[in-house]
Amino acid sequence: MRDLMKISLVYSPAPRRVREWAMELAAGSTVAQALSACAVLEEFPELQIASLTAGIWGQKTRLTHMLRDLDRVEIYRGLRVDPKVARRERFDSQGVKTAGLFAKSRAGAKAGY
Repeated sequence: MRDLMKISLVYSPAPRRVREWAMELAAGSTVAQALSACAVLEEFPELQIASLTAGIWGQKTRLTHMLRDLDRVEIYRGLRVDPKVARRERFDSQGVKTAGLFAKSRAGAKAGY
């Protein structure tokens, strides 16, 4: 087993903006240690360690989780709009005929096909 492991940490402060850090940490390091090693909390002061949501390769995890070599730690932003509300508003603005699975139908086709 190696003494050092390669970890990448990713945070997206805004849509279509991604900040990534590549680092080497001692074997047995935790997610919290990776956060402090890359100084993401200093660069983005709006992040608070107590209310932070993090994951590894898209799976939500705790800050005490021990990392493995080549893990990708991701910091998640909170949702601004509930996805159900956004979908409902999109449907209301588009109307029944232009939204959904059967919005585009062939001429002369049966309903629902």
